Amino acid sequence: MILNLLQLGRVPYSEGLDLQRRLVEARHEERIGNTLVLLEHPPVLTLGRNASRANIVASDEFLAARGVEIHEINRGGDVTYHGPGQLVGYPIFDLRSFTPRLGAVDFVRRIEEALIRACGDFGVFCTRVAGRTGVWTPAGGSVLEKKIAAIGVHIARGITSHGFALNVTADLRDFELIVPCGIADREVTSLEREADPPPAMEAVRNAVARQFGRVFEHQVLWVESLGDLLPEAATHATG
Repeated sequence: MILNLLQLGRVPYSEGLDLQRRLVEARHEERIGNTLVLLEHPPVLTLGRNASRANIVASDEFLAARGVEIHEINRGGDVTYHGPGQLVGYPIFDLRSFTPRLGAVDFVRRIEEALIRACGDFGVFCTRVAGRTGVWTPAGGSVLEKKIAAIGVHIARGITSHGFALNVTADLRDFELIVPCGIADREVTSLEREADPPPAMEAVRNAVARQFGRVFEHQVLWVESLGDLLPEAATHATG
């Protein structure tokens, strides 16, 4: 199968939501195949279905002064942060297109596997933590696991949306605005901090796309623009 790869650069979060809506509709109507969108967002906090507003530490006034938006969305999980230097991925997949059909848990485990392999491409060994979705650097000695990628998805009628956020060169101080994913006893980290030498965002995008193709057993097809994927969007393409 073919996996469409759409790379858009930095996109406002509201535009990213609208883009997902259009792609999900197109996937339901079988106008497109499985698609992976890779992009970055300006600073934004998102609250999933299980989020507690108490996990936003900063005041509304402070966030407004910093230009940080807040969005309540329909993905799973708690509160998370998106910002420059973080690679965000939205897999718009039809789980019924796999044989056998993928379940929600298997889908998330495969996302984790693709990100673990991508981090490994830069010499950063990562793992899973039982009961905590996402990708982590392992514990060692007195050092606890650190979260390098968050995952939160939404599935409706077999079609997925939302996805993952991998910290590449993100300013980790911005995570102090929240209790990331509601987990107060673990820190976050980034490829910039863990890899030697730190990888460029372009290299990480390529590694993630390559590993998604391998893990989901798709041939990756780079799509130059949203208009190439959705011709009706050509006149008002995002990015």
